[in-house]
Amino acid sequence: MTAPAGRRPRRADTAAPAAGRCTVTVCRGCCCGTPKTPGVDHAAQLRELRRALDGTATVRVTDCLDVCEQANVIVVQPSRAGREAGGRPVWLGLCNDPDVPADVAAWTAAGGPGLADPPGVLDLYVFTPSRRVRGGVPD
Repeated sequence: MTAPAGRRPRRADTAAPAAGRCTVTVCRGCCCGTPKTPGVDHAAQLRELRRALDGTATVRVTDCLDVCEQANVIVVQPSRAGREAGGRPVWLGLCNDPDVPADVAAWTAAGGPGLADPPGVLDLYVFTPSRRVRGGVPD
């Protein structure tokens, strides 16, 4: 997918995900991860996600997911088994609470989309992006 005019193309900073694990994609190049979302230590949140998800999910960082109105976006993508069970990527927006990494880690440790229900608090962050935007993140 080509980045919209004025936006940098997407970039993932990690290797391909392990087949049995979920993938957690974190937007960090535009509004997410910059001072445009004040009061959030984005670097600390990313470190905490990586620490909390170690062994349960693969963390990828991308420049822009093109949903800036939901700044501080995390997409939890199902594992292969989760996809086979009907799981689809779950988009979480406005993830500015310091407890989000632990909630995402608990969900992925339980199996993630398709295999386990997310902790109830994550329902507060779920949103559905446009089909055009969803098309940029593989199932």
